[in-house]
Amino acid sequence: MSIIQPNILVFSPMQTDVETYAESIRNNGFMSVKTATTLDEVEKYLPGTEVILGWNFPTHLLSKPIASSVRWFQSMGAGVNDLIEDKSIPEFIILTRIVNQFGTYISEYVFSFLLYIVKDNPRMRQSQMERRWDPFISETLKGKTIGVAGLGSIGAEIVRKARVFDMNVHGLSFSGKQASLVDCHFTPDQLSEFVKDLDYLVLTLPLTDSTHHIMTRDLLLAMKPKACLINVGRGLLIDEENLISVMQSGHLQTAILDVFETEPLPKDHVFWTMPNVFVTSHLSGPSTIEGVSSFFIGNLKRFLSEQPLHGLVDRKRGY
Repeated sequence: MSIIQPNILVFSPMQTDVETYAESIRNNGFMSVKTATTLDEVEKYLPGTEVILGWNFPTHLLSKPIASSVRWFQSMGAGVNDLIEDKSIPEFIILTRIVNQFGTYISEYVFSFLLYIVKDNPRMRQSQMERRWDPFISETLKGKTIGVAGLGSIGAEIVRKARVFDMNVHGLSFSGKQASLVDCHFTPDQLSEFVKDLDYLVLTLPLTDSTHHIMTRDLLLAMKPKACLINVGRGLLIDEENLISVMQSGHLQTAILDVFETEPLPKDHVFWTMPNVFVTSHLSGPSTIEGVSSFFIGNLKRFLSEQPLHGLVDRKRGY
């Protein structure tokens, strides 16, 4: 029997965010909504809660008696490796993540950097600053080969935009379901073959046991010396020590990194000062309040009508 008006708890460390989420949910007819930003508030409101919309939630509480009524946890983000790793979360709690929300943002992020590099914008800007007339012929993305590791909704949008720039597109995925999107498709046992001819490698993979440090030293060295590596997936996809060593040896032209093994990136980390590394603050694919609210409300309606939820997490697969 479906729940008519579920008790919903919205959690985020940001007070403004939770109130905005709650208001959006109530505006869609679901009135039993509580908000929490602290551990004490979670412990106060968990009893009787059936649905949680959360970010950085204290998941250890989900195994306690006070959380026995919880049936579904909706993450505010796409990455759920922290939820997967927490074996204390009861199996009967459904886990979902945000999907189909980040492709536009992340693909624009990727191509803003690729165009910046291939058109040599720094040279043009420097010429302006020096008031120096400096005509030159830049390179083009046309005919370059881009490889997208991970062909979910984000990877698929990067592929679509690469087509607009007349690039050769290679892809790697575990399932092969989206193999038809790319010119050449590779499986995980073909990693070295996949990376060896790429001008640009974009990582959009989820973090699982099989993708942890998937970019090994040998794989980095298998890439073309002038290739560019872009990571918009998860920081732990790359062994950072090996990446630093490989790049300091002169191999790889550029690394564009939005995610890191430790976040925030420590102030003394060498990435900050490496001239061929671009560091950004895990901002390529933002979880907007409007987007997350819309996704959650759609899923909430599916939950109440006992339809399969979007973004359902497969704990065995890891995402």
